[in-house]
Amino acid sequence: MTLLGRLLSNRRAGETHLAWNLPGLQGPSSLTLTSDDFGPDGFLPQVHCAKHVGGQDLSPHLTWSGLPAGTAQLLLVVEDVDVPMAKPAVHCLALIDPATGELPPGSLAAKRPGPGVRVLRSTVGRGYHGPAPVKGHGPHRYVFQLFALAAPVDRGPGAMPVDRARPRTLLPLLTPPVLGRARLTGVYER
Repeated sequence: MTLLGRLLSNRRAGETHLAWNLPGLQGPSSLTLTSDDFGPDGFLPQVHCAKHVGGQDLSPHLTWSGLPAGTAQLLLVVEDVDVPMAKPAVHCLALIDPATGELPPGSLAAKRPGPGVRVLRSTVGRGYHGPAPVKGHGPHRYVFQLFALAAPVDRGPGAMPVDRARPRTLLPLLTPPVLGRARLTGVYER
């Protein structure tokens, strides 16, 4: 165990400040979110981790089912709830066309997102940023949260300027009705 990991071992953000728990993102847990790359609470393969820890920063495959009628836009938020900070780190924030149906690996890349995907700012930049926890800090949980929104957050009257907004500023301001939501947790440890 590295010294830094040991010193920070009892410090973790926790789930309290997850997007999942924000008042504007409450709704029925009626969606199903799965991945061909990892199962619920399963370990994320190395390829989906950050480059500086030996990965490729390749976003994992994601698919969903059970979209409610009237879904105008999907919001995907990926957060590390075990980061040694006051709030979870946002590893990816994206708006997705509901007709997409699934995201093949790499669809959340900043420079070349998949069809129907609009990547926004995360804690460290734009697009998907793979796990890279402090070595020796223990297992980190990466929560993939998908929200089916009744209205697009980036179009129409009252639309928000989402492209430049930081995640911790943008997420609490979201108010479109959430018609359904799902979450899938992957684990990684160094």
